Amino acid sequence: MKIAILQSDIAWAQPERNRQHLDVWLDSMARADLYVLPEMFSTGFAIQPEGIAENDCASLLWMKKKARELDAALAGSVATEEDGRFYNRFYFVKPDGEVTAYDKHHLFTYGKEHLQFTAGQERVVVEWKAVRILLEVCYDLRFPVWSRNHKDYDMILYVASWPTSRVKAWSTLLKARAIENQCYVAGVNRVGEDPHCQYCGASAIINPYGEEMESCGVDKECAVSAVIDMEKLMAFRKKFPVLEDRD
Repeated sequence: MKIAILQSDIAWAQPERNRQHLDVWLDSMARADLYVLPEMFSTGFAIQPEGIAENDCASLLWMKKKARELDAALAGSVATEEDGRFYNRFYFVKPDGEVTAYDKHHLFTYGKEHLQFTAGQERVVVEWKAVRILLEVCYDLRFPVWSRNHKDYDMILYVASWPTSRVKAWSTLLKARAIENQCYVAGVNRVGEDPHCQYCGASAIINPYGEEMESCGVDKECAVSAVIDMEKLMAFRKKFPVLEDRD
């Protein structure tokens, strides 16, 4: 499976503008099986979501349309309002219109996300192109128990709005999650700024050895891609069966 990650800037609270920007960018890219966008790709990280979060699912409709056009899966999180509650909802959309959703479990209390958003309670694994993928959002990266591989996935996707001031932790933890869970990891962070923070990116695709297969670097919009090789992963797990000894 070929995965492409898009390290994008995000115009604050302007969903249509952000979708149009990504529309053009996706159409110009080399083809992949899965495209991954940052956390809250349509609005920026909306700590105060009222008036910003989407309740008409315009971004989800756009994701369905784009997945169908590209004949590929599209993934990214959206600030969503549903029945009077707000969710940081990670959508994984397949080209046939099938949607899998994960609501961010670890809300960012330091930024008071927990005061506005409702936490999800279920881990979500979706299968695409014979790869089992765990869906995670930003702050989830800091919690290894929640991310623990129970031999139920092959790759983790982390979509994020991870500030520049803590980017060393971001890069270190992405590698740690890959090593300890003997899996591929793709971390997709934004660049630019919003009313609260600056973001430098450092998005990367990591192999099960904790090595960067591809990286976007910092302070620029960037897209990179890599091939997820399941034969190599299975051979590695068979030769060095770390997951058999997990707690």
